[in-house]
Amino acid sequence: MEIKISLGDITKVPADAIVNAANPTLLGGGGVDGAIHEAAGPELMAECRTLGGCDTGDAKITKAYNLPAKYVIHTPGPVWRGGDDCEEELLADCYQSCLKLAEEHGCGHVTFPSISTGLFRFPLSKAAAIAIGTVKEYCKTSQAFECIEFVCFDEKTKKAYETALEL
Repeated sequence: MEIKISLGDITKVPADAIVNAANPTLLGGGGVDGAIHEAAGPELMAECRTLGGCDTGDAKITKAYNLPAKYVIHTPGPVWRGGDDCEEELLADCYQSCLKLAEEHGCGHVTFPSISTGLFRFPLSKAAAIAIGTVKEYCKTSQAFECIEFVCFDEKTKKAYETALEL
């Protein structure tokens, strides 16, 4: 299994599943969430309306519609509140929930954004370490994945994930 860090637009990267850093309503928003909804088309919003939202740390799966993937896995990350509100555990839960759904749906190549590090203000280096660590730990007991790719929006984020991967 390969862990890959790339720079780019997650809505343009072919994969079996694209992870959406969603909000709990699953009805679109800013950042990655808005970009995924826009690129997927109105069918994604229509399907998300049937899901009844999603708790922070959990994940739900939909078709990908106009995206270069089979599925979108939606996961609401935690809002950073200083670190005393289970944010680290909830972020790890996001990655575990997404990987479990991806495995259940036969997704060998999964792309992740940097969950919670934008509008939700999770410290980038801490989030990157949790993301990489959770993926590595999950994959110790799963042979389901060929590639887990972190698609970073900017160089600063890419560098944080590269640093986390080297540890």
